[in-house]
Amino acid sequence: MALPVVVAFIQVVGTTFAAGHGPSRRSLDLLAYVLLLAGPAALAERWKHPVPVLGSTFAVVATYELLGYTDGPIFISLAIAVVAAIMQGHRKAAIATVAVGYGAFVWGEFALGLEGAPELQEAVAVGAWLTALLAVPEVLRVRRERFIEESRSRAEERKRRASEERLRIAQELHDVLAHNISLINVQAGSALHLLDERPDQARPALAAIKEASNEALGELRSVLDVLREGSNGAPRSPTPGLDQLDALIARTQAAGLEVSKRVEGSPAALPASVDRAAFRIVQESLTNVTRHAGGATAAVTLRYTAQSLEIVIEDDGRGASSPHQESGNGIPGMRERALALDGEFEAGRGTEGGWRVLARLPYQTQGEP
Repeated sequence: MALPVVVAFIQVVGTTFAAGHGPSRRSLDLLAYVLLLAGPAALAERWKHPVPVLGSTFAVVATYELLGYTDGPIFISLAIAVVAAIMQGHRKAAIATVAVGYGAFVWGEFALGLEGAPELQEAVAVGAWLTALLAVPEVLRVRRERFIEESRSRAEERKRRASEERLRIAQELHDVLAHNISLINVQAGSALHLLDERPDQARPALAAIKEASNEALGELRSVLDVLREGSNGAPRSPTPGLDQLDALIARTQAAGLEVSKRVEGSPAALPASVDRAAFRIVQESLTNVTRHAGGATAAVTLRYTAQSLEIVIEDDGRGASSPHQESGNGIPGMRERALALDGEFEAGRGTEGGWRVLARLPYQTQGEP
């Protein structure tokens, strides 16, 4: 409401001042002041009803001018109405009003025989002013829409990144808990069996349970630290990578699974994203062997080439009652990790039975995450 009041004050005071210092065909009267106040009053609804306000403001200004009252700042209310209409996308209505206004204000009095023909300089000046009145708010409208669109895009990008981060953390938690809890489950079963028959041999199983639980708690604490500190927070413990593969195999062997490892080619320094994904894929594969292929032996092969790391995990499937399933999160999670790095992933029965997982992770062009 402040703007209409200010415009009304400027129009009334400015026009009154102009009436005392310039020629006029008609002195200001009650109708003149009503017209001077009517335009600003209509501006109160300019954002709710921009086109009706534009039309009514134009009618007020045209009536004032054609009645021959003193020239003054009455055009301020019309200019604001034009700007409001354009800013809300009613360009055609604004252009039509300005075009009609040009004819009415420049040539109207001449057409009615009230004044002579306008001078060329006056006609050009008014045309230039009206053109600027159309162009400036249009530029502002376009910039505002662009800003709104960019803000929306940034908000959507933040939501997308947050969603991806939640999925990544969920996958990390799944990999950490599934592996270690599977090992704990196997060792707990062994310990219960040994307590009844050979209690003196239960200690290694209980020690393995303790180690696996400590490992799970450490990695879980690291993930939770990131959640507490935000996506930019650094975990307090190192991110798991292939440098911890031997420890992973040792823990898996302690659970009773026979695992062998073979490295082909020259090991290369891997980006952190590839290193982490490779470790998690091996970890999840060994977890699946432990859970689904009871009594099996597993072989882990790391094959380094010039542009990629190929990971193969095979088991002989001895004693397996059912093949590995994709209904859980394990295999889909491994596939997502590989595809996120523009890699390849395959999982299925091996040619000689058992189960085979193959992941090919390119690292030649990969950067840090």
